[in-house]
Amino acid sequence: MSSADTPLRLMLIADPGVATRRIHKITERFSAEARELLIKDLEVVVETRSVRINTDGTLDIAAIGELDAEHLDADAVLVLTEVPRHDERRPLVAEIFPKNRTAIVSFPTLGIWATKRRIREIFLDCLLRLLPDQHGPVGKKYTQRWARWQSAESDQHLRMFAHTLTGDPRTVLGMTVANEPIRTAPKLSGALAAASAVGAFGIFYYSIWQMADALSTLRLLSIGLAVILSMAAWLIYTNGLWDKPTDRHLARVVMLYNGSTVLTLLVAVTMLYLALVVAIFVGAVVVIDPDFLAELIGEEVDVFNYLDIAWLSAAMGVVAGAIGSTFDSNMDVRRITHGQRELQRRYSEEDSA
Repeated sequence: MSSADTPLRLMLIADPGVATRRIHKITERFSAEARELLIKDLEVVVETRSVRINTDGTLDIAAIGELDAEHLDADAVLVLTEVPRHDERRPLVAEIFPKNRTAIVSFPTLGIWATKRRIREIFLDCLLRLLPDQHGPVGKKYTQRWARWQSAESDQHLRMFAHTLTGDPRTVLGMTVANEPIRTAPKLSGALAAASAVGAFGIFYYSIWQMADALSTLRLLSIGLAVILSMAAWLIYTNGLWDKPTDRHLARVVMLYNGSTVLTLLVAVTMLYLALVVAIFVGAVVVIDPDFLAELIGEEVDVFNYLDIAWLSAAMGVVAGAIGSTFDSNMDVRRITHGQRELQRRYSEEDSA
């Protein structure tokens, strides 16, 4: 703990991955704003580490005492975790432990919009509540309209809950962001290669050109949507990514896990599909002579004819060449969902014990 003449020492701890990247992006502004609010100078230290979880996938609150013991020189410890927290049928956004000088913020509960701003504001709110004697009146400057604080115990233990109506959808979206679907898409490179091999046939077969021209835009879009949904469902089934609750009280949390798994794969497969459409479109423009195509389909050709061919060919490629494909490694499967990644974290903690 700091003396009267030494600056306050603040620890920012984040899970590896997207949580750590968000922390590094807000640290400078957060530190500057915290210095304006607090009476004393402030020293901010950032650390990357995983806070342990229990066997049921929930955050190990006992680990808070360990954090306190490790950082005895810290006046406050703020933790950003990727673990989605849930209590009393509502998403738990933040929790403050005054005796341990520690606050925990659950990144997934923040949703997908303005997450850096929300992290910064909630961290500042937690900091002011942890150090009530180190600042003047602030008012409700950092109050979140979509969440509210609730006193949990007589020892000033506080918890911030998201509103019931929007909390779960926001948490699922936040979990999807934490799953990083954009980084997941390249792990489907094996599926993309198989789909490309089959989809490329669409550039050379007249019947596919004629079929693409005959189908309406709505039907083509429906085909693409059906293909994306089918491949996502196949990946979930073949890789065992659908979690089942082992306990009744975990059913709601498992529902959030499964929702984020579905969204993550839908985004990843959609990106794969669109990449395939672009590749086939370029190939079609290069290979298919517009005059020959116009003579075949009996009408004037424009760019949308080539796009229709690419769209239908990509759908055929995914169905015929990629529906049986999987991720490039078992490690990718374990990292794709929160449930699998948290299990891996727990096993690694047990192995190191």
